[in-house]
Amino acid sequence: MAFLQFSTVPTSPLLLSLFLIWAMLISPGNSLTCSTQTLSGNKLYQHCNDLSSLNSFLHWTYSSSNGTLSFAYLAPPTSSAGWVAWALNPTGTGMAGSQAFIAFKDSNGSMVVNTYNISSYASVMEEKLSVEVYEKSAEYTGGMMRIYATVGVPETAVSSGKLNYIWQVGPSVTDGRPAKHEFQQANLNAKATLDLKSGGSGTASSSGGVDERTRRKNIHGILNAVSWGILFPVGVLIARYLRTFPSADPAWFYLHASCQVSAYSIGVAGWATGLKLGSESKGIVYTGHRNLGIALFSLATIQIFALLIRPKKDHKFRVYWNVYHHGIGYAIVILGIINIFKGLSILDPAKKWKRAYIIALIVMGGLSALLEAITWVVVLRRRSGKSTKPYT
Repeated sequence: MAFLQFSTVPTSPLLLSLFLIWAMLISPGNSLTCSTQTLSGNKLYQHCNDLSSLNSFLHWTYSSSNGTLSFAYLAPPTSSAGWVAWALNPTGTGMAGSQAFIAFKDSNGSMVVNTYNISSYASVMEEKLSVEVYEKSAEYTGGMMRIYATVGVPETAVSSGKLNYIWQVGPSVTDGRPAKHEFQQANLNAKATLDLKSGGSGTASSSGGVDERTRRKNIHGILNAVSWGILFPVGVLIARYLRTFPSADPAWFYLHASCQVSAYSIGVAGWATGLKLGSESKGIVYTGHRNLGIALFSLATIQIFALLIRPKKDHKFRVYWNVYHHGIGYAIVILGIINIFKGLSILDPAKKWKRAYIIALIVMGGLSALLEAITWVVVLRRRSGKSTKPYT
């Protein structure tokens, strides 16, 4: 496939990209989600946990001096009219007996958070909790509903150092009464225990290993960075500069085609992981990143077919094919780089990875400028030699 006509095989950016991939694979913990979230009013908590289901997060601080728990719970509702809930349970591990905070949009569109003393599954009515509530508020931003509160910890939890809690999301609210949530495995698994003494939790925390969703985010980012951000530009460099030398023909074409087909294959895998993440993230929509990804994948798929309709060099339609092929190819490289930076801002890994990618782009840009100058020298000399050749 003759993607953009552009390149010698630059080994430096290739080696740098491989190092970047290796480093990201062995350091996935740098992108744990809750540890990179910014809360309103720059609220800070001692601990944060990436909860094990429902794409939810918990930030919390336990004060042993006065027996209070301050927390921020973040989750995407199943719809904009839905609700999110966080509850502690002094008597058990399930919903019954839990002391719940449920947040949703009021009829005027503002966010409210009400308290519910859930004595049974059949009774979900707003009422005062059995624990002291010192403050509570809610907001809706970035596709996430957020509950902020400070509560008194039950004596049993203070003495044991263990606090059972649950969390949920639901579809709608009618007259202040939350509709039933789904009973999928993710909903049934939405419970854990806080270790108030050590700061640990029954779910993956920011100080522990990487949860499965975070790992998939890392894989999605790595696949797309390698595909659209490294291999496609390298394939462009190969076609642009190797083809200048007659001795490199047709080797440059096969190198170029192999590079671009490999990049497309990896890009398909990255696109599929993105679709999977999107289907599991109801309420979280990164519109710009998603739309660029769709455009990028569509253009790359169209470009793949360029190989099937590539006319011979002396064909009268070859000039039009070149315009189509080069134009789409340049668009893919530009959109790919832009979308990688958008993805980095969403994934928010350690800053060194963004710097490493910028350095890789600078290296490739520098090589491109150098090879462009060399190519023009070669081409001009070749033309000059032809123009001074005596006629016979």
